[in-house]
Amino acid sequence: MTTSAGTDWAAWQESWDRQQEWYMPDREERFAVMLDLVEALVGTAPRVLDLACGTGSITARLLRRFPEATSTGVDLDPALLAIAHGTFEGDDRVSLVTADLTDPDWRTRLPYDSYDAVLTATALHWLHTEPLAALYGQVAELVRDGGVFMNADHMIDETTPRINAGERARRHARMDQAKREGALDWAEWWQLAAQDPVLAEPTARRFEIYGEHADGDAPSAGWHARTLLARGFGEARTVWASPSDSLVLAVK
Repeated sequence: MTTSAGTDWAAWQESWDRQQEWYMPDREERFAVMLDLVEALVGTAPRVLDLACGTGSITARLLRRFPEATSTGVDLDPALLAIAHGTFEGDDRVSLVTADLTDPDWRTRLPYDSYDAVLTATALHWLHTEPLAALYGQVAELVRDGGVFMNADHMIDETTPRINAGERARRHARMDQAKREGALDWAEWWQLAAQDPVLAEPTARRFEIYGEHADGDAPSAGWHARTLLARGFGEARTVWASPSDSLVLAVK
């Protein structure tokens, strides 16, 4: 993943995307719907907060589609933020912030106190419901009136256990086939990062922070919508869904 000129950040971004798509083959579809609704509700030059941004997957797609947009990415993962810093170096539309979203003061680190849109994908499932509900209240205070919040993540409806079991079996069969064809899983991707001369140290720090994998909750889309309404948004509902994941949109 390195070249004689230094780390190939585009290659790391591509590798991250492929690893994530092993779990979510419809990942690009959810991003497209997210950006469609950004355009519909807040326009083509939004100020965006990329919440738990990781490598900046949302920010990269946002700026490709809306060149006049600006993005603040916030995360705690030092390895993924290293990739984001490398990717967006020199782009004055992007600012990156290191902060712990469970710290009540995380918002004080942001460059702005108001955003047109707060977007997140496949990230907040590491939080349990109580801190997630608290975070939703903090996000509601950051979104301007008429602005939006969107969360695309694994959201489980516990009232349909047979459907869930069938969907999970089918999804894992597809993943097993992709694995036989050479797809990298989460653990293998991090093993590669740990071997990279630039990413090795931040990867070690990342595992000191999170361990192997954070163990949060994955409540239903209905829970997310109800909680967002209770925490200060005026409207909230699912706007996209796969058999296992949902995109919930809330409007301030």
